Amino acid sequence: MQTQQDVKLDQSLLDFIQLWKDKKGKEIMILHKVQEVYGYVPRAVAMEVSRLIDMPLAKIYGIITFYHLFKLTKPGRHRISVCLGTACYLKGGNDIIGELENILGIGVNAVTDDGSFSVEIVRCVGCCGLAPVLLVDGKAFGNLKKEDLPKILSEYSQTTQ
Repeated sequence: MQTQQDVKLDQSLLDFIQLWKDKKGKEIMILHKVQEVYGYVPRAVAMEVSRLIDMPLAKIYGIITFYHLFKLTKPGRHRISVCLGTACYLKGGNDIIGELENILGIGVNAVTDDGSFSVEIVRCVGCCGLAPVLLVDGKAFGNLKKEDLPKILSEYSQTTQ
């Protein structure tokens, strides 16, 4: 089991914490940096941040669980974000999610067993004219139909080997 002493934080994160630790609003900024460095907020890192900024771990977890941007589990190598903003929702965003669940065998906020893909819901990616839209690693795919998903996923399945 990993303990606080076992955690070796990334130097850029340590420098960032040092810069922000005495500023108002530090916890949000520091957690953003943690997620930038690790892709999510690992428990051991959250514990170390709690110690370094002298803030109860419960408050750190309160922030992480309140804001949907923060993730507590490591995402897949390829992050799929399905837009459910108004336009995407009305044009079949839920159908896209349902088909992804069928193809990948996972639900929303989950990672495939092989770690290749994770799926999340987002609100409006600013591509309303292309609804419904999903992003894979930040690349937008619009005017989607369920039939388009296998081809899109296959492009990324080949890059995970």
